[in-house]
Amino acid sequence: MLRETHVPIILLASSVIITAPSYAEDTSSLERAGDIVAVAIPAIAYGSTHYMNDKEGRQQFYQSFATNLAVTYAVKSTINKERPDHSDNDSFPSGHTSLAFQGASFIHKRYGLEYSIPAYVGATFVGYSRVKAEKHDVADVFAGAALGVASSMYLTKSYNDQLLITTNLAPDYYGLSVHYQF
Repeated sequence: MLRETHVPIILLASSVIITAPSYAEDTSSLERAGDIVAVAIPAIAYGSTHYMNDKEGRQQFYQSFATNLAVTYAVKSTINKERPDHSDNDSFPSGHTSLAFQGASFIHKRYGLEYSIPAYVGATFVGYSRVKAEKHDVADVFAGAALGVASSMYLTKSYNDQLLITTNLAPDYYGLSVHYQF
């Protein structure tokens, strides 16, 4: 369970996500703010694993982050959809949105919904900024969000889970570990 002293720090870090949009006035500033928030959310999620001394959560973050990036960029290179601003063919899915929602949903799944709400607000802003900057359409953003959420929800366990089941796979070894905390 999160200690009461952790709440202010998590909320303070999350406030960066909420205040960034207030500085965005034109499209280029809006896009820049979205870029910053897209990186800040997973950075806060990763930082929370250090703050909580949560080595298991850190490994889960690595797995969900890497899986999200790999799948997002594999789909991008396969689909080759042109961006609305015609700058290149990397529109589908939105990598920025995927990154932001991966971090937000990691916080949600690992530490609880109440800690992830500011991150979800920030991730939604990232998607909005990508559409407004004409880098993506709404379908690109929804697909990126879905990939980000799926990677964390599938590969992350709750911090307070009493039962943890993991698989161990190697070329010549298959195993299943079951841990139950009393």
